Amino acid sequence: MSILKPFFVGSMLTLLLSFSFAATAQDTLDVAVAEKGEGVYALLRKKGVNPYEAYEAFVSLNIGNMRDSIHLYEGRTYKIPAELKEVASDEDVVENTVLNKGKGYAIFGKKYSKIPAKSTKLKNAVYYLVSGHGGPDPGAMGTYAGKSISEDEYAYDITLRLARELISHGALVYIIIRDKNDGIRDDRYLKIDHDEVAYPDEVIPLNQVARLKQRVDIVNKLYKKHRGKYQRLIVTHIDSRSKGQNIDVFFYHHEKSKNGKKIAENIHTTFQKKYKKYQPNRAYSGTFSDRTELYLVRKTHPAMTYIEIGNIKNKKDQKRILEPENRQALAKWISEGAILDFTKK
Repeated sequence: MSILKPFFVGSMLTLLLSFSFAATAQDTLDVAVAEKGEGVYALLRKKGVNPYEAYEAFVSLNIGNMRDSIHLYEGRTYKIPAELKEVASDEDVVENTVLNKGKGYAIFGKKYSKIPAKSTKLKNAVYYLVSGHGGPDPGAMGTYAGKSISEDEYAYDITLRLARELISHGALVYIIIRDKNDGIRDDRYLKIDHDEVAYPDEVIPLNQVARLKQRVDIVNKLYKKHRGKYQRLIVTHIDSRSKGQNIDVFFYHHEKSKNGKKIAENIHTTFQKKYKKYQPNRAYSGTFSDRTELYLVRKTHPAMTYIEIGNIKNKKDQKRILEPENRQALAKWISEGAILDFTKK
């Protein structure tokens, strides 16, 4: 298998252009003037708007008034999107999040507990999301600004963001590895802890084989519960290689699984199209392949894709995972690939 070329996820932010609004609604929107050095997130926070919820809508409203579809011009006036409609507080929507009616989904943290309803494209779809390592095992380790950074914290943050995206389109999502107090974090440095558990609240074993078997048993038990439905498993990891080696995103599947190959290919195709659109001067050579020797690939029952996001030790790849906006963009690309897979079934 060839080593993939790197891509710049910093430009991923330009993809978030999917929201549209009627002209009559735009006429009543609030506005704000950008100050020197102010970015989209800072401007939205200044107006008391949750930047995570409103970023896509803001870009869609102001795309013609932004530099490189990302940056604001000092002194210019920008439209502030109205509050988005939330997903209905129905315990059947996402039973894995322990939904508190009126308070949102606690697992995502207070700031992001309420999820905007974007569509019903994934209605009746069931997803199992497994972030790599966790509990006593931090996974691959790297160093950033003199501090240790671990695979499990960043894989978990991307997984939470992916879960919110899938939920916002009507999917039922099980977050298999979970941390009750981390939630989604908009920091570059994610503090390492060891209090993650496995769904619903199982202690994660120290032994590697026992850890993997625990995840397989949980997923397969849930798969049996939802037999007959469209079900997919998405596993997220971050690789660890020599510091000088940067890698692209890898997508793996079981060699004998047609549906596993299909979801891996659809997510890969989504990455390919987005990259071509927003990075037209840079070649993208990302591929997907079978990796049946991986325990979770071999033992789990749902069709699945196993994703390696980058090299945690490489400085270029670190940009992909350290910037919260990049982690959000990665999650959005994966979710769009998942939607493509479901709608093509």
